[in-house]
Order: sequence, then structure tokens, then C-alpha cells
Amino acid sequence: MRNARVTHYEDTPRDIVITGNDYAPRYVLPRHAHKRGQLLYAATGVVTVITDEGSWVVPPRRALWIPAGVAHEVRMSGVVSTRSAYVRNAAATGLPAHCRVIGVSLLLHALLLEAVDLPAEYALEGRDGRVMALLLDEIAAMPALPLNTPLPRDPRLARLCRALIAAPALEIDIDAMAHKAGVSRRSFTRLFRQQTGMSFSAWRQQACLLAALTRLAGGDSITQVAVDLGYSSASAFTAAFRRVLGAAPTRYLAADERLLRGAGDT
Repeated sequence: MRNARVTHYEDTPRDIVITGNDYAPRYVLPRHAHKRGQLLYAATGVVTVITDEGSWVVPPRRALWIPAGVAHEVRMSGVVSTRSAYVRNAAATGLPAHCRVIGVSLLLHALLLEAVDLPAEYALEGRDGRVMALLLDEIAAMPALPLNTPLPRDPRLARLCRALIAAPALEIDIDAMAHKAGVSRRSFTRLFRQQTGMSFSAWRQQACLLAALTRLAGGDSITQVAVDLGYSSASAFTAAFRRVLGAAPTRYLAADERLLRGAGDT
């Protein structure tokens, strides 16, 4: 089902419903929630999803699992083409209880492309039903990826972190954040690690690198992004990007030729 409103299909008597949609650059889906869990796959472009627990960035050929009932806003960077699998709770028992970015195998990619063209009430017995069952198994088998910036529960820290996510920069330091929160440096450090599972410096770098992903997808140069975020040079930015995310920016965002061969209109 392409360019379909999922609200029309959430009550379909099938465990999985697949939709496909295309979005213009900078398009925003306002905060909403679904009765089903959603696997949001970015076939092209970069998608940013924001919830009360944090921010998740989904580059091309990755996907985000969003549990049922989680309110979220979706922002598009670049021209975005998505495939979404909406899974009933009874069929999602092996899937995460919290949002999680996952890798997408060649098999899962192919299954999503195939499933989007199947009827909404596909035959449970036979090929269509087996495609959907295999798709669900493959989602559960995918590895988690470190592409989120968690938000602390403390309202003071959460407010400051939301502002930093909106305008990340390496020069924002712990002392400035602690002062704005009205707590000591020691209390800030303890609370931050306790509530996010990360040190502030690691969190700040994560926020910068994920913001870089969205800007690079929108066409900004590596040099400009590096300068704006406070890195000493494009090479320093690239080294940090590779160290945290496992590949240089251009390679990370480049199309995987194995996926694109035969992918048709993705």
C-alpha cells in the first residue's frame, strides 16, 4: 500500500500491515502514536524521530522500531522514501519494548519492497502469508545500532538537552550546562550518567554526529558541518564520525549497491 494513511489499516485483521510513502525535504509529521508497533524503514533520505525519551536518527537502509502507543514526531532530511511495517501487539512479543534503530539486511530490504505491494488482507495461507511471517522473523533478528540521543528524566536536564539537540556544538561544556540547570558540576555529572547511561561529553558528541547525518543528507558539505559543530577540521570530524559510527560520513550515507540493484522505485 503506497502513500496510504495507516489509520485506514490499523484495524485490518492481519498481524502485519505494510505501507510505503514518499516525502519532500524538511517535511514534518506532527506528534502522533499508533495502535500497532511500527518499523519505519528509510529506503532513501534521513529520518529523525523524536519522543519523550530521546531523538533517533535513521539513515538510508536502516530502520527504527517504535513500540505501540509511543508518541513521536518525524522529520525528513532530503527526499525521503519510507516503508513501514505496522505490527499488532500480539505478534510483536519478540520485538524491543523501547525505540531502537536497527540494521536492515538484504533480505529484510527485499521483503519490505515485496510486501508493500501485497493486498491489505493478504491470504494467510500460501506465499503472501509466508512473506509476512518471514518479514517479522527478520525484523527480530536485526542488530541494534547506536543512533539515538537519550533524554534524561529530570525536567531541568531534559529542557537543556532538547535545546542542545536543536543546536548542537562541541564547545558547550559541563560547567555551562550545570550552571543553567542550577546544580553543581558533580550533581550534574552524576544525574546525567545515571539517567542517560552516558557521560555528558559522549552524549554531546553523539548529538553532534547525529545532527551531522541529517545535514549531510540535506546536501551540506563535510567541511561546513565540521566547522559549524566546532570540530578543528574536516578530518577531525571524519575521524570522530568513523570512530563512533564505524565508517566515514560519505560511505555511511552512500547507497549500498547490493540493495539498489533491482530495487526499482526506491
